[in-house]
Amino acid sequence: MIACFIRYQIDPFQRDAFREYAQHWGRIIPRCGGHLLGYFLPYEGSNDIAWGLIGFDSLAAYEAYRARLKTDAEACVNFARAREKRFILREERTFTEVVEGTFQIAAANTGAHP
Repeated sequence: MIACFIRYQIDPFQRDAFREYAQHWGRIIPRCGGHLLGYFLPYEGSNDIAWGLIGFDSLAAYEAYRARLKTDAEACVNFARAREKRFILREERTFTEVVEGTFQIAAANTGAHP
């Protein structure tokens, strides 16, 4: 599996607009063939950096996904809304590969109580 790691610089005063944008991708990405691993807003520290993480079986699968996005009506509306509201100031994409044996490993039950 490869993952597309998207780093967004967002307008911190439009955090809710970015949240809505990300929530729309929760429907669109799986429908178009991506494995949505999650969108993440800043919680503490820097307030203008957000992330999206999407998995694909291969780079070819990513290219097919991108082609589907271009014809998906909801995706087109979501892209247009982001352009119109200008809550994304910058976007960077990096493609990574999953290191075998390290992905989605659940926390061990330590028996500790909160």
